Amino acid sequence: MSIDRVFTKDNLDNYLKELGREFRKRNGTKMPAEIILVGGAAILANYGFREMTYDIDAVVTASSAMKEAVNAVGDKFQLPNRWLNADFKNTNSYSPKLRQYSKHYRTYSNVLHIRAVNAEYLIAMKLMSGRSYKKDLSDVVGILYEQEKSGQPLGYEKIDKAVKELYGDWNGISDYARKILLTALSSENLAELFEQQMKEENLSRQILLHAEQKDTKAVTESSAEDIIRKALAKKKSNRDER
Repeated sequence: MSIDRVFTKDNLDNYLKELGREFRKRNGTKMPAEIILVGGAAILANYGFREMTYDIDAVVTASSAMKEAVNAVGDKFQLPNRWLNADFKNTNSYSPKLRQYSKHYRTYSNVLHIRAVNAEYLIAMKLMSGRSYKKDLSDVVGILYEQEKSGQPLGYEKIDKAVKELYGDWNGISDYARKILLTALSSENLAELFEQQMKEENLSRQILLHAEQKDTKAVTESSAEDIIRKALAKKKSNRDER
């Protein structure tokens, strides 16, 4: 996707507003639609630390007219195919209980109701994804930081409750993700920790990019973390030998 087609807070609202118009044109007002924003889109809607995301992950409840409306908005603004999608439902971060742990964000054209996942449940989802080469864990730190700044800090008990309500237990969450969470909850400088986590994620992405350049088939969802771990271990070993 070209850089001018990323989603920001401003254009996210614009695209959703246009989606509401297009949906109403095709569907009328008798059957409203609901979209629950998750991932980067939910963070853009509720927080200021994320500048952009590359697609909009959502739970969509609507008539078949929604697909036509999504395509119409995509064509109008030259957005990529599947700019709004529910692909995350095939990942381990999805839970059918998300709606009950979301809150109203905005309504467009009196027919498209947008909701966003609540803070601690969004953290639970990010912990479950827990990819070191994405923004999952810097998002966790960023949410904690902004909740603290707003005077509504989140403690371990709330996050533990959210994890268990969405997933039953912590079994699917990696030790690395738990470590980042506990470090963040005990940190006296979340802004600094956020920047540090961003740097680590950028390094992980560079490692994967280098691996892809050497062998385009080497990097998959299942192999990515192992490639990063081995590269970082080698880097540390080379430093220790100097």
